Amino acid sequence: SAAEGAGESGDSTVATGLSGSNGAGQGQDSELSCLNSAQNGESSSAGGTHFNGLLVSTNNGNGVGTNNGAGPGSGTSTASGSEVGSMKKKKRLSQSEEDVIRLIGQHLHGLGLNQTVDLLMQESGCRLEHTSATKFRNNVMEGEWEKAENDLNELRALMHSPNAIVRMKFLLLQQKYLEYLEDGKVLEALQVLRGELTPLKYNTDRIHVLSGYLMCSHAEDLRAKAEWDGKGANSRCRLLDKLQTYLPPSVMLPPRRLQTLLRQAVELQRDRCLYHNTKLDSSLDSVSLLLDHVCSRKQFPCYTQQILTEHCNEVWFCKFSNNGTKLATGSKDTTVIIWQVDPESHQLKLLRTLEGHAYGVSYLAWSPDDAYLIACGPDDCSELWLWNVQTGELRTKMSQSHEDSLTSVAWNPDGKRFVTGGQRGQFYQCDLDGNLLDSWEGVRVQCLWCVGDGRTVLASDTHQRIRGYNFEDLTDRNIVQEDHPIMSFTVSKNGRLALLNVATQGVHLWDLQDRVLVRKYQGVTQGFYTIHSCFGGHNEDFIASGSEDHKVYIWHRRSELPIAELTGHTRTVNCVSWNPAIPGLMASASDDGTVRVWGPAPFLDTQNCSNMDS
Repeated sequence: SAAEGAGESGDSTVATGLSGSNGAGQGQDSELSCLNSAQNGESSSAGGTHFNGLLVSTNNGNGVGTNNGAGPGSGTSTASGSEVGSMKKKKRLSQSEEDVIRLIGQHLHGLGLNQTVDLLMQESGCRLEHTSATKFRNNVMEGEWEKAENDLNELRALMHSPNAIVRMKFLLLQQKYLEYLEDGKVLEALQVLRGELTPLKYNTDRIHVLSGYLMCSHAEDLRAKAEWDGKGANSRCRLLDKLQTYLPPSVMLPPRRLQTLLRQAVELQRDRCLYHNTKLDSSLDSVSLLLDHVCSRKQFPCYTQQILTEHCNEVWFCKFSNNGTKLATGSKDTTVIIWQVDPESHQLKLLRTLEGHAYGVSYLAWSPDDAYLIACGPDDCSELWLWNVQTGELRTKMSQSHEDSLTSVAWNPDGKRFVTGGQRGQFYQCDLDGNLLDSWEGVRVQCLWCVGDGRTVLASDTHQRIRGYNFEDLTDRNIVQEDHPIMSFTVSKNGRLALLNVATQGVHLWDLQDRVLVRKYQGVTQGFYTIHSCFGGHNEDFIASGSEDHKVYIWHRRSELPIAELTGHTRTVNCVSWNPAIPGLMASASDDGTVRVWGPAPFLDTQNCSNMDS
């Protein structure tokens, strides 16, 4: 009896007593035959009073048993016959209650607690799965392929789709074929292929692939080519997982259904958490199921960690490097400053100053490998500067014409080319030495972005639109049309979403693939200043923008109302950059001459999401 392991042992859980008593459920699925609803609602011999006794006890060392800790067979009688007879008939279980019991039963069975499953099903009057399904499961796990095929005929009547039988039979025969091949039984394998698989007239392409495995010289070769675990419990379990998808859940539960539901619940809580900004392990081992997932605002980059005051005039732009180790800031004071990010403290310190930008620096772009930095100026600037970040040397100073205004730039993903342009109607593609490779005339460019395909460039122009320009086939097409000037835009890492700062309107999110306006974010003050917003945080779940009301606004990507308004700057905030490698670090540049570095509340461990109140 279960109690021999559970009732008498001093273990704190039921696991040792029960799993040990029957070999931890190694193929012992016969225990599952007390299955779904034949005697549903009928009182079992154990009686309704012991329902709670099935819960695992961690307090007194007794496993399955009554509320006083006595397990069946542990020396204490659970109930006399007269007591059982006098008990009220148990109420009929609702469908959801029955589902929960089956889910718990399936989970316990997966842990090898088969006798506990027996007791649970017996007492609840449920059954874990249909008897035909149990028989089918056992025959598959034991490699009894003919018997498993016969079981399919019994299951046919219980299935929604008659076509599923052919697919299931194909999966069974495929496993049978592969196992024969692994055992070196080539003639038997050939017979399965010709006499059983081919007559099904299903998935002939796969049959051709399977026939190629006949040429495998040894078992390792077969397993590698077929991407198959080999004969044994692992591959048969995977086969069962596939077969179960064709059976209604009332007949056989989908595999690991309780874990799936719990994982979905955890993911939903995380998705609804406005401040969630750390990677969450998809395995359930890393989270507590006893508490709801909550992230505190204190873990979010809402607090000024540093104020950088080395610039001596308006700071127009800031941008973290792609690897997150440096920050570049550009100012009206004619300099670019490169800051080093300390990997431990996340404090920034001045690395080097790049001087000589006579018109000031209003835009910066890091090369994909962070080796180079390009600096552009305001509208009246016809020069572009390409710096070697490691050495601080100027690699290229480019000026095609004194009539140009080179105010925006974007790197090609290959890191060997870039595009640049401005509002006077020129748009160039150049190499690292500033040599002109291509040009597109008559496009008054406000902002640029290179798409991941390496061929297409997105450009916002003075016609309040973003167009895609293909330098290979010299075609262009409209992608975004706004009703007001697009002052700047940026694109998400996956290339799907574009974030626009629109004059007098604020921050808009567009889907570039479907070419639709997804969301308008509220709160920010945006006139005709050029303000640069950004995606940020883990998985780019957040959006941040400067504002003419001297604040930094942060939104969750799915919510139009801001989740944080950061104060501290005393003039317009021109640009915000979120560190791509450190989700809790952000920088903002302002006309007040300072760069503010934002992080979590001081003295707070930010590595894990806590359950503190926000």
